[in-house]
Amino acid sequence: MNLSQTKPHYEILDGLRGIAAIMVLGFHVLEAYYVTDIAGKYGQLLNHSYLAVDFFFVLSGFVIGYAYDDRWEKMSILNFLKRRVFRLHPMVIFGTILGIIMFYFGAGEVFPLIKDIPLWRVLLYAVIGILMIPTPPSIDIRGWQEMYTLDAPTWTLAFEYFANLLYALVIRRFSKIALSVLVFVAACATLHLTLTQGDVIGGWTVDAKHLHIGFTRLMFPFFAGLLLYRLGKVVRVQRSFLWCSLLLVAVLVVPRIGGPESDWMNGAYEAAVIIVIFPLIVAIGAGGKVKGKFVSQLCKLLGDISYPVYLVNYPICYVHTAWVAKTKCTIAEGAWVAAGVFTTILLISYAAMRFYDIPVRKWLRKKT
Repeated sequence: MNLSQTKPHYEILDGLRGIAAIMVLGFHVLEAYYVTDIAGKYGQLLNHSYLAVDFFFVLSGFVIGYAYDDRWEKMSILNFLKRRVFRLHPMVIFGTILGIIMFYFGAGEVFPLIKDIPLWRVLLYAVIGILMIPTPPSIDIRGWQEMYTLDAPTWTLAFEYFANLLYALVIRRFSKIALSVLVFVAACATLHLTLTQGDVIGGWTVDAKHLHIGFTRLMFPFFAGLLLYRLGKVVRVQRSFLWCSLLLVAVLVVPRIGGPESDWMNGAYEAAVIIVIFPLIVAIGAGGKVKGKFVSQLCKLLGDISYPVYLVNYPICYVHTAWVAKTKCTIAEGAWVAAGVFTTILLISYAAMRFYDIPVRKWLRKKT
């Protein structure tokens, strides 16, 4: 088997990944208008779009199984990890550098530490971020206690790398029964988290609470995706891309359910989405076929741009959030600004995809 050969993609899954990334983008842009709002998470538009992170983990587990489960006789663990770094890390570097450029533009009341941070500390954080070394709240330079403060979404990549390493060292050898037991236990942990906390929000800070949330968010979706691939459980429906897209968007835009006294209801909803609906969407997407050149090209574009969108958006959203806090702008007053930020991020992401991410990954693939 020639490991330099890339297997055909699941086109619908590529498209769904792009839709999920765009939903995250919309969530982060709109989040600026609620971050200082006392209503906060109870009034935010696109409220459950943060669950796209959990959907990404399901996709990742499924795709890792598809791409690598049958290659281990001719592939070393080192080669596997190298291929994952070559796939994921170029945009980590890009997002971190963008974070340096945008850092001081975010100074203000919502990010109180920025104005007193010298450039050398920002550059040191960039090196730390590129090396994927999590930073504790005690040395935070922004004020939000993120483990990767120049580009916060990088926290999910740290967990992704952990899952990849765990898969390579241990889980790839699991039988379907052993993997099923692991997924069942992880599902129970997810249910416990959602019912006790009311949601799965968290994972981006180096402390006991966030690390618990982060590992819980990782374990079920990622290994449920892997199990789904190994079981071969796909669902075949007509116009599967359309129905998967509609279902995905629908579950991500649902407003928060209940209130402070009944958060368990929202937790039950999120558990159902993560444990049942997301694997179902992936099963339908994996079992479907795109029809027509336009839909095929759309899925490819969405898949290609999804990762850049995810790692480009937050350095710019930091600045947008600081502007909203400074001007006390409401969402109605700032709609055009929000639309401009959304469009700008999409354009930068497209440029990063076309002129940086794809060419760099092609060059790196030649090294494997």
